[in-house]
Amino acid sequence: MELAHLGPTGLRVSRLCLGTMNFGAQVDREQAFAILDAAAEGGVNFIDTADVYPSDGSHTNGCGGTEEIVGAWLKPRRDEFVIATKAGYPTGPAAWQQGNSRKHLMDAVDASLRRLQTDYIDLFQLHKPDRATPIDETLSALDDLVRCGKVRYVGCSNFYAYEVARALGRSELRGWERFVSVQPRYNLLFREPERELFRVCEEEDVAVLPYNPLAGGFLSGKYEPDGNGITAARFVNEATSKLYRDRYWHEPMFAAVEGVHRHAAEAGMSCAQLAIAWVLARPQVTSAIVGASRPEQLKDALAAAEQPLDPALVAALDELTAEFRRGDAEH
Repeated sequence: MELAHLGPTGLRVSRLCLGTMNFGAQVDREQAFAILDAAAEGGVNFIDTADVYPSDGSHTNGCGGTEEIVGAWLKPRRDEFVIATKAGYPTGPAAWQQGNSRKHLMDAVDASLRRLQTDYIDLFQLHKPDRATPIDETLSALDDLVRCGKVRYVGCSNFYAYEVARALGRSELRGWERFVSVQPRYNLLFREPERELFRVCEEEDVAVLPYNPLAGGFLSGKYEPDGNGITAARFVNEATSKLYRDRYWHEPMFAAVEGVHRHAAEAGMSCAQLAIAWVLARPQVTSAIVGASRPEQLKDALAAAEQPLDPALVAALDELTAEFRRGDAEH
């Protein structure tokens, strides 16, 4: 699989990153190991997780279970993979067991290291902004984590463009480690990051690692407005179904998916493969985060990474989904 530099660093990662949010929930340990094996066999060297996974929506029950599964699989092959994790959502009942304070981030890293059974985290990311904590406190803590060797690089997720720019500016002013990556929600039906975030990342050489490239399974093209036959976990799970239906279950999006299906059929591809390939075709995107509940579900993603899209097809999809460049950033 093709590799790409992680932002301004010398670290090269696969164009696909395996997302593990469902490990320990709808995916048990044995199945998770099979998915990890399939990803590795397909050339994926980049794995993303978080201390809050798997989450039931409360962001406290089950926290850490995913990292434990990844850590058990990773232990005999640690040097072969780039491991990214995140912190910031609540992981316990105490007021300080959340957010981006120095205390929480220091505690979170140590807990993740134990669960992942490793001495270092390749990419440690802020899971979301914390406007109750001064950004300088957060950035200085991240800098200390890099300097003490627990973390190699730092990044963020779900940040607005101005928040990324401000953090980069403060890091540059104070001589601290800077964000090398950002994780935004991004797909054919949610293109708002193109408006400002991608521009900041391009100018500042920040890697873009989009999650949700299939819109939670909606871009598979399998669903009808009446809801019959829904199988995508995020549309039926009690904790996430309302969120995902509010995001995607709208007539204009069903119409767009029909168009994607037509283009996919003409190109001899599945809807899922085409949707992921379109994300990978964006020049700002370093690696797309893809998940799976079964090993065979990685087939479309691996095919997308191996078959670049014709520029004319990219342009056609851009035109088809142009209206979705509007919208609010994910928080």
